[in-house]
Amino acid sequence: MNKIAVTLNNYKQAGLLLLFFFFFTGCKNDLQTRGTDQGAKIPGIDTTVILNGQGIVSEYGQLRYEGIYLLNEKGRRVSLEGMSLFWHQWEGGKYYNYDCLKWLRDDWHCDIIRAAIAVERGGYLEKPEHTEKLIFELIESCIDLDLYVLVDWHSHEAEKAPEAALEFFTKVARRYGDKPNVIYEIYNEPLQVDWTKDVKPYLDTVVSAIRNIDPDNIIILGTTQWSQNVDSASLNPVDATNIAYTLHYYAGTHQEWLRKKAQVAIDSGIPLWVSEFGMCNADGDGPIDYEESQRWFDFMEKYGISWCKWSVVEKSETSAALQPEAGPGGGWSEDVLTESGKFIRDKIRKVNPRR
Repeated sequence: MNKIAVTLNNYKQAGLLLLFFFFFTGCKNDLQTRGTDQGAKIPGIDTTVILNGQGIVSEYGQLRYEGIYLLNEKGRRVSLEGMSLFWHQWEGGKYYNYDCLKWLRDDWHCDIIRAAIAVERGGYLEKPEHTEKLIFELIESCIDLDLYVLVDWHSHEAEKAPEAALEFFTKVARRYGDKPNVIYEIYNEPLQVDWTKDVKPYLDTVVSAIRNIDPDNIIILGTTQWSQNVDSASLNPVDATNIAYTLHYYAGTHQEWLRKKAQVAIDSGIPLWVSEFGMCNADGDGPIDYEESQRWFDFMEKYGISWCKWSVVEKSETSAALQPEAGPGGGWSEDVLTESGKFIRDKIRKVNPRR
């Protein structure tokens, strides 16, 4: 009887150990899959989805806005984080290639790539065929890599040549408007001009042209004073669906006063998209302001605002992610990343721990 009792007691202990093992591994797996439709890092915002071999576009599908929040195809709140390429016509152009995009997806964990299509200064207005070839190839690479691509009309005076924007975005919409990968950014940074008189009529015209072809994909609208006056735009918004408004900041220059303007826009119900930002001064240089940068990250996380960091280029300025010895095809070790490049790579990988 004593031997039987001991044996039963051993079985009970073993059973308890097995139950503990399954409970612990189950909890661990739940943490690893958090961010799928079963959970999220931020309550209600799906920022850490595990892709299980799929690309981000296959996972999220067609994006849309509901109020200030970006939703995936399943109606779940999401945000996208990635990198902006540099002006295509200068030293940044060599990074507009498949291998670089693949590296940014696989190693940096980027959800989205922003293509900064120069309009003036030797860009589209002077070389439309060359520019279209480069950008169309980049869009097709992003589609193949299952990435979202932000097609940025990188101009400060787009309202002076609306016919060029209409021609370009009409072609993009006809070619790729049926692909959920494509997001249109139809005006990078208007200058200190009038929103109602100068900028909004241009935006109305280009939005209408895109919507005649593509009723679904998101359109992002630049705001005055280098895309800072989102509060003014919120008082007289563009009448269209599935749009967001551009907010740009450089943490060393744009601080609480700009977040207050962003808060006005959010409180009025218009969604924001930070399609370009830096951790330094507004000229792209100077020291990194880590404290102010964290305040901005906290603000964007709070409202599920998507973002792209400026920029993938080797250039002697703080905002550049790469040092001169970095090649154009990715495969970069940490030794060839700048201080800001190392930081933002780690930041994106922490926000998107999916691969």
